[in-house]
Amino acid sequence: MSDGATQVQAATFRRARPYLPIAEHALIGDLHTVALVGTDGAIDWCCLPRVDSPSVVAAILDANRGGHFRITPEASSTQVKQLYLPNTNVLLTRFFGSDGVVEVVDFMPVAAAADHASVLIRQIRAVKGEVPLAVDVAPRFDYGRAPPTIDLTDHGAGFESPAMALALRSPIELEADDGAVHGRLRLAPGERASFVLSSADSKRGWDETAVSDAFDATVKYWREWIGHSSYRGRWREMVHRSALTLKLLTFRPTGAIVAAATMGLPEALGGERNWDYRYTWIRDAAFSVYALLRLGFTEEAEAFMGWLVGRFTDRAGEGSRESGPLQIMYGIDGRRELDEQQLAHLEGYRGSAPVRVGNGAATQLQLDIYGEMIDSVYLFNKHTPIHHEAWINIARIVDWVCENWDTPDEGVWETRGGRQRFTYSRLMCWVAVERAMRIARQRGLPADEERWRVARDAIYRRITDRCWSDSRQAFTQYEGSDVLDASVLLIPLVKFVAGDDPRWLSTLDAIGEELVSDGLVYRYDPSASPDGLAGSEGTFSICSFWWVEALTRAGRLDEAQLAFEKMLTYANHVGLYSEEVGPLGEALGNFPQAFTHLSLISCAFNLDRALG
Repeated sequence: MSDGATQVQAATFRRARPYLPIAEHALIGDLHTVALVGTDGAIDWCCLPRVDSPSVVAAILDANRGGHFRITPEASSTQVKQLYLPNTNVLLTRFFGSDGVVEVVDFMPVAAAADHASVLIRQIRAVKGEVPLAVDVAPRFDYGRAPPTIDLTDHGAGFESPAMALALRSPIELEADDGAVHGRLRLAPGERASFVLSSADSKRGWDETAVSDAFDATVKYWREWIGHSSYRGRWREMVHRSALTLKLLTFRPTGAIVAAATMGLPEALGGERNWDYRYTWIRDAAFSVYALLRLGFTEEAEAFMGWLVGRFTDRAGEGSRESGPLQIMYGIDGRRELDEQQLAHLEGYRGSAPVRVGNGAATQLQLDIYGEMIDSVYLFNKHTPIHHEAWINIARIVDWVCENWDTPDEGVWETRGGRQRFTYSRLMCWVAVERAMRIARQRGLPADEERWRVARDAIYRRITDRCWSDSRQAFTQYEGSDVLDASVLLIPLVKFVAGDDPRWLSTLDAIGEELVSDGLVYRYDPSASPDGLAGSEGTFSICSFWWVEALTRAGRLDEAQLAFEKMLTYANHVGLYSEEVGPLGEALGNFPQAFTHLSLISCAFNLDRALG
């Protein structure tokens, strides 16, 4: 970049809307942390040094206090197009003005080194004409509670708090005021200029040559990684985007996959259903391993299984009737303490308070996790035989399930309205015992098979006798109830019944009438089954994909394909899904959500196979 191409002048960014819609964001990352980039060129969310660390940018949770990193056109009439470079997680945001076109390329270099430190790179490329850009950088450490001291330097600025120090490499002169640095950038056609945010103690220099080298290496990494996919089906682009998203949500040092990139994004605007999802749920295991193995990503499946084995080898068999031998979720490093706190100083996305950090559900009893965990071991065992110590601990866990499967629990949806004997919890206890019996027989492993058989059969009879409603002609949410719940859509998926079983087909019809709206599926009706929380929620995207799979298993392939392709239209402009879909088709909940992308992969694979 030539000196004459840049005009330096302080300029404060003014956003047209305080909060972009959740769906108007894309995700970048480096397998340690992630950042959300809005369609207006603003980074609205980033935690450093890890995805579960306190935020340094959290404008998506508080437009005024959260902090931001904005590079955006000065002209309000600018049109925007945002896309990923094909087969990568490198993001391109293109601004079209009446006088020119400019691009912002956002990425984070991926490195395998143990001492890896995340670097956020924003390279501006002038395509034609001139589009003046305003630059405004205001980190706010510790979820906005620690505004930094600022030190302007010859090549940018430093931001420091008691817990962290960051350095911004800038190609333009900056001015500081009100806890932020500002500048204005104007490039001639063909010129490039880069802003680099990194740890203050980083020794690497970031001139344009270094940025270009990092860009090339990052593009190469992602294209080589997705090139290992074995999927060749009808929906390859969406399946591969889901796989790339799951990879971004993976914490490379441990192999753990977080449930979502964010915390505190509401399931209903203005409501209290706002949770921290930057942890790893045991129930994600079966879905993660299944999806990764189906696509040929055995290395990632092995890494995640290694993380999982580390959880159940420590305390297998130690659990009480109240707690169980496993927590339902853990930190990405395996830690158990995830105390939930409210961040009262943050107003929440569009006023949706409270904003919570940590997750109190970690102490709940959710019996379904044992089925999902052992099912993932069963699937993985087909690929790589499990080790002796792992099996001994699995057997102890199965013994515990045999003793405790009839205990009321909080259930898969983590309700806070009291424990019930949920059908889904019973179903997955059946899966835990049944899959363990299969592993033992396939491998000739030691097991108390008679005890396991008795428990398996008792659970089966309990579900068919007490979780079935004659009046509804359907399997219901919990024993003795008439309330429907989308979690029972997994009954044929885990092979508890055949997909064309008459009881199942009538259940499918009942769910379709009550919980399905144009292919979108609600988890349950909170008014019919109070969950201890105020307000409503949108349709649950994973349940919508379960609906497609259930239709597929029932042989209703035309309905399944139409519902699946309708669901594809609810992805955002770069193929990402949040947890829920609102009444106007808007994204709600934490974003993007791993569970949704996992279920998309499974759904596409099985529907593809059924269609032939």
